Amino acid sequence: MTKENSSPIEKLFGSKTRAKLLKLFFETPEKSFYVREMTRVIDEQINSVRRELLNLESIGIIKNETFDNKVYYSANTKHPYCRPLNEMFTKRIDASRDKDVHETTWEEYIRPVKNYLTGLIVTNRLPGQDGIDLLIIGNDKTKKLTRWAEVIEKKQGKPINYVIMTADDFTYRRSVKDRFIEDILEMEITEIIDPEKIIK
Repeated sequence: MTKENSSPIEKLFGSKTRAKLLKLFFETPEKSFYVREMTRVIDEQINSVRRELLNLESIGIIKNETFDNKVYYSANTKHPYCRPLNEMFTKRIDASRDKDVHETTWEEYIRPVKNYLTGLIVTNRLPGQDGIDLLIIGNDKTKKLTRWAEVIEKKQGKPINYVIMTADDFTYRRSVKDRFIEDILEMEITEIIDPEKIIK
């Protein structure tokens, strides 16, 4: 690619791959990606992607976490340049667009445990308020959901109150109007993921 054909953003950051990665990370800083996924999304060679990931990680712009034998990379939202980079690459036009971004966030979060998760309730628990932040419904025999909840806690950057229960346990407690479940459902709920329709 000649310099004349480079976009202004590519010229600014000195590398087409680097510019594409920064856009990927800071357009939606709540999302995380693994290497081969990035190569498909930005349509660049894996060696070039790996090289730029090392560069970006060395200056602290991005971070990585290992989950289920895969390394996931995401924007370092605590870096002082996070906000200006987010403003540079974000194209959120209106409130409905923001809502769409929020709705896809948890879809991204649950991707590593989709085969173990039956349902998820996310509440808007206020500081000091009783209750939980997450009700995780699924198979946790291998502790994958527990480890996933710990990863989410790190991503959120704050302590999270969560409870994990099996689908059978949830269904039974819902049927007998268990007070714990009823209290959760009476809280302000920001997200429900319910592919098997056991919550609604």
